[in-house]
Amino acid sequence: MKKALPIMIQGTHSDAGKSIITTGLCRIFYQDGYKTAPFKSQNMALNSYITLDGKEIGRAQGVQAEAAKTIATTDMNPILIKPTRDQESQIVVHGKPYRNMEAGSYRKDFFETGLQLIKDSYAKLSENYDRIVIEGAGSPAEINLNDRELVNMRVANLTNAPVILVGDIEKGGVFASLVGTLQLLSEEDRKRVIGVIINKFRGDLSLLTPGLDWFEAYTGVPILGVIPYIHNLTIDAEDSVALNRYSHEEDPTKEIDIAVVRYPMISNFTDIDPFIREPDCHVRFITKPEQLKQPDIIILPGSKNTIEDLRFLKETGLMGKIISVYKSGRTKVVGICGGYQMLGESITDPNHIESSISFETGLQLLPIQTTITKEKTTTLSEGLISFGGFDILVEGYEIHMGQSTYGDSYTPLIVIKDRSDGCVSNNGSVMGTYFHGIFHNDLFREKFINEVRKMKGLEAVHGRISFNQLREDAFDHLASHIREHVKLDYIYKKMEEFQTRGVSK
Repeated sequence: MKKALPIMIQGTHSDAGKSIITTGLCRIFYQDGYKTAPFKSQNMALNSYITLDGKEIGRAQGVQAEAAKTIATTDMNPILIKPTRDQESQIVVHGKPYRNMEAGSYRKDFFETGLQLIKDSYAKLSENYDRIVIEGAGSPAEINLNDRELVNMRVANLTNAPVILVGDIEKGGVFASLVGTLQLLSEEDRKRVIGVIINKFRGDLSLLTPGLDWFEAYTGVPILGVIPYIHNLTIDAEDSVALNRYSHEEDPTKEIDIAVVRYPMISNFTDIDPFIREPDCHVRFITKPEQLKQPDIIILPGSKNTIEDLRFLKETGLMGKIISVYKSGRTKVVGICGGYQMLGESITDPNHIESSISFETGLQLLPIQTTITKEKTTTLSEGLISFGGFDILVEGYEIHMGQSTYGDSYTPLIVIKDRSDGCVSNNGSVMGTYFHGIFHNDLFREKFINEVRKMKGLEAVHGRISFNQLREDAFDHLASHIREHVKLDYIYKKMEEFQTRGVSK
């Protein structure tokens, strides 16, 4: 049986654009008639994706599978690392928690296990797909880590993949970072690099051309493309570094002001993405009480360490400010997953699953108590929300270690066949849920925003955007953009050439 042809995308650093280029190539290969899968051997991320069988992988790989029009599986991301606190992370293996490990222990004790997991997962994908787009992590030139790395050149050698190196020109010093990365690679690994892509370019290409000519002459490595910056691309971000693009200031041209609390261990912040695309909404991420002002909506997103992030709210003064703004009666407060837990009366972690702190009082805005448990809930869910006089079917996914119990005045937010989820305050101004993706449901989002508009004396807006259609359009737009600016014929040729080489051991 002919094995899949791989291509690997590596970067000079995190947030260089590896995930987005991988996503674009997944859509391109699908459009060109190839059954395509993404692959990231080891992903460190707090944004997760739930597969159809209820397993957890990195969100980027789930989105890349959607771009490739295939079903996401844990073989596409067999190892997921989710930081929980300084020097410690939860290791997720094939979608289920393995155990919490410190960085040194992970490198020492998990390496051989991880390597075998990667080999097995890739072999399965290779037997079932025509093309595999592999994404690296960070930089392949982390010389202090390369002896036991599991995600960059070791994977390229294992899979016999040609490598494209991506540099981000937006941050400056792109030629230095590209040349420096190449020089720090071993001679064997440098031979794997078939070319480089310069990403996020803005400006006059003619001014860059002398640098491109110099780079090719100096390194002998071809420039495969210069990709202009794409604005407002509706594709999920993988890393919280992406949040640095958002201001904490209000936008007076938008009618609805939404403040999202950015605590240190924020996770699955993609829950907020649909609001970013709404023309009447302005989303800002805040870290200080003075930044909160008087928003129409406050959102507490997910957290990988709920108690520690709750302590962050207290220590910064954000908790008191949120409560004060809520009591003004002009703001809705929403908590999702960890943010939902924070809105309750208390959070207990008796076994120190997430935190060294065993108990913390919450914001007291919802009548729930949460206990962090050893068992992790990972599931796709759906249920009915009674909202604005309508019963609305909503879909989402759940990823949480905690279980919440409710007080006498409990009003559920979502009614599911065999249970309920979430909670709504008596006055309807506070709501929380374990459903990630709740605002990706277009009808519910429309009703929710219109209720806020009504509070402000504004007319309702009907026929909101279809977020799923926006994502599909974004995949196609990204593919078209890459086709226009990258030498795809050369990439196809190199993928075929590498097929004839023996796989490095």
